[in-house]
Amino acid sequence: MTRLAQTAGLNDIQREILSTVRDFVDKEIIPVATQLEHRDEYPTEIVEGLKELGLFGLMIPEEYGGLGESLLTYALCVEEIARGWMSVSGIINTHFIVAYMLKQHGTQEQKDTFLPRMALGEVRGAFSMSEPALGSDVSAISSKGVKDGDEYVLNGQKMWLTNGGTSTLVAVLARSDEGHPEGTAPHKSMTTFLVEKEPGFGEVRPGLTIPGKIDKMGYKGVDTTELIMDDLRIPANRVLGGTTGRGFYQMMDGVEVGRVNVAARGCGVAQRAFELGVSYAQQRHTFGKPIAQHQAIQFKLAEMATKVEAAHAMMVNAARKKDSGERNDLEAGMAKYLASEYCKEVVEDAFRIHGGYGFSKEYEIERLYREAPMLLIGEGTAEIQKMIIGRRLLEEYRFQG
Repeated sequence: MTRLAQTAGLNDIQREILSTVRDFVDKEIIPVATQLEHRDEYPTEIVEGLKELGLFGLMIPEEYGGLGESLLTYALCVEEIARGWMSVSGIINTHFIVAYMLKQHGTQEQKDTFLPRMALGEVRGAFSMSEPALGSDVSAISSKGVKDGDEYVLNGQKMWLTNGGTSTLVAVLARSDEGHPEGTAPHKSMTTFLVEKEPGFGEVRPGLTIPGKIDKMGYKGVDTTELIMDDLRIPANRVLGGTTGRGFYQMMDGVEVGRVNVAARGCGVAQRAFELGVSYAQQRHTFGKPIAQHQAIQFKLAEMATKVEAAHAMMVNAARKKDSGERNDLEAGMAKYLASEYCKEVVEDAFRIHGGYGFSKEYEIERLYREAPMLLIGEGTAEIQKMIIGRRLLEEYRFQG
């Protein structure tokens, strides 16, 4: 265990889980990650290993077969996994957002149906808000669900669906206007639909098509897809929570968990970049001595380590706030913003330390350099985080004149 990014106050079970995950990352992920990433290959064996460790049920309550752990434990596990390969943390992130939304907002029947199988990794979750014409502007969603007897008919096109191919349960946010008079605020006429499907690509159930993987600069291995609904029929009992018009609030609750996750991913990638940079700096010689002995490099290492430590502390604080039952959108937004920005900077400094070799696909830092930018836009762009942070600060510090 390294000196940086330690977490005080963990119990014995948390420490044992983290030790097991770190050991798995060092032995099963890091040795194969770059090779799989270059081939854009789904990490099937790694995912099976995560199932055996019980990680797909980490935050699912024990009554449904999960481990019933906290958001903090989950975030620290994500940090370790992202340190090995960020794409693997993406595979479990969307799964957990859906499991969390079910736990918090699902009907008893929905919880009983899905959570035990999700805990085993048999049902794998994905969630979908974005559309081709919108990303951060959730209120502009045009996908629609229209009531037809005991069913809803869904039409629309969704975008940037992580685990779109491999998932078997997708939480889809769509507009549903019944019971909401004309002029209702857009966020009050949205519903989360639980869409079950077969894994794979093409028409995965009548009216639902997953066209194929989107080719990306980084974040490879995990499948990112579109989702096209053409008269897709969903039973009324698959409205999350059983009531329409609550979808926006349910999704935002899930996204708060997701933002802590993205912060944790930034922390993990930054830690790995620091490890690679500090190691290479002690092996590479210039002017008769290791470059680590040059003050210019020591300054870089000092800045990198400080950023790793600061990002980790903010991520832990945001997770603990959510675990305590308090509102954490301010802390989650700050942690996500800082961790993703610092991750990019730490990765770039490690890349610079590697010199020309950092540009070679032979070295791991090349992969990290392509992965870090995704964190700047995933779960809301840095600019959106700053808007959220600013609004919340003005609420907290309202001028009393």
